[in-house]
Amino acid sequence: MTVDQFMAQQANVAIVGDNVILPGLLAIPKGAKSLVVFAHGSGSSRLSRRNNYVAGVLHEAGIATLLFDLLMEDEAVDRQNVFDIDLLASRLLLATDWALNHPDLSGMEIGYFGASTGSAAALKASVLTSVKIGAIVSRGGRPDLAADVLEMVSAPTLLIVGGNDDLVIELNEAAFAMLKCEKEMKIVPGATHLFEEPGALEIVAELAREWFVRHLEV
Repeated sequence: MTVDQFMAQQANVAIVGDNVILPGLLAIPKGAKSLVVFAHGSGSSRLSRRNNYVAGVLHEAGIATLLFDLLMEDEAVDRQNVFDIDLLASRLLLATDWALNHPDLSGMEIGYFGASTGSAAALKASVLTSVKIGAIVSRGGRPDLAADVLEMVSAPTLLIVGGNDDLVIELNEAAFAMLKCEKEMKIVPGATHLFEEPGALEIVAELAREWFVRHLEV
């Protein structure tokens, strides 16, 4: 399935609360028992082709997916908001509550997939929510930006980093050492920060699929 085909299968939704309206894309395969909520990184949105590709692979594994904009348009123009992990985490919590109250998602186990600053938001939200988060995957993430909560993260966490993304490897290694939960760190050889190299994103998607299938109800 191509990214365009997958995006065409998703339903447009609106996550409303806290005086915000956040557009999202929801896909629920038949018989899905788990939902992965995506938290994109700086300069990206629910339309991220990389995240939509990963979502399509999860969809083929029978996992529902929700991609949504963590910031409204007027908020996104302020770069400070992009790196406000508390703000981004609060939006992920809002989306989690929205999902729990959605009639088609009732009772599903929830996982988080974060990219860049969205990874820090996912880790922080997993600690702040009253809901059990079944698994977290970080792609080219900045888990170091959630250093204040890393030791409290209980969800099994997979950190995926490009082999040529030297600084981010160092930051992930430092964050990995702080995590006390079940954890793994995978380095994709030859990949840079955006995993644009041939085959790199496919490896990311497969690693994410395996992690979520292992830890979520499928």
